[in-house]
Amino acid sequence: MNNKLTGSDLTRAMLKRGDQQIWCAVEDSSDEEAMADQINNDFTARIVSFTDGSFFCTGGMAWLFAVPIKISAMSLGEAGF
Repeated sequence: MNNKLTGSDLTRAMLKRGDQQIWCAVEDSSDEEAMADQINNDFTARIVSFTDGSFFCTGGMAWLFAVPIKISAMSLGEAGF
């Protein structure tokens, strides 16, 4: 296994492995822009396939870049209480 896969390359590898509905930061310009958008727009999508050079989400939209991200609930301590 290639331990150096990141960004959209990692998402493609995960889909090829059989993973389904991968939460990703998405963008049409670059992996870096997809992650930068998380600061301002927080736009994410659940990616279900990669076909003809595009990632497709559960809503049917196509994206050129999709970076897998983790989404989890915050704990009380993480919220600062």
